Amino acid sequence: YWVQLAAIASGTFAVLRLLVKKRKEEKAEQGALKEGVLALLHDRLYQGCTHHINNGYITTEELKNMEYLYNGYHELGGNGTGTELYERVKDLPLKEDKK
Repeated sequence: YWVQLAAIASGTFAVLRLLVKKRKEEKAEQGALKEGVLALLHDRLYQGCTHHINNGYITTEELKNMEYLYNGYHELGGNGTGTELYERVKDLPLKEDKK
């Protein structure tokens, strides 16, 4: 009886070790994906904001697009660089959307 119980316990611990290992791997992958998405959002936000700042104006639709990018960037923990650029873009004069 004790031998069977020990075998079951050993098997259970082996499965638990595998589950813990798998969870750690998934968590690391999730962190890498988050960092990758954050980097892409930062790049798009930087490129878009720089473009609009250089133009000296922004349309309502373009501003909505920048807001959408910024919100995702901010929610993922983006740093102050993106926030500073976005704030500068929000202060730009609005130009009528092209139809």
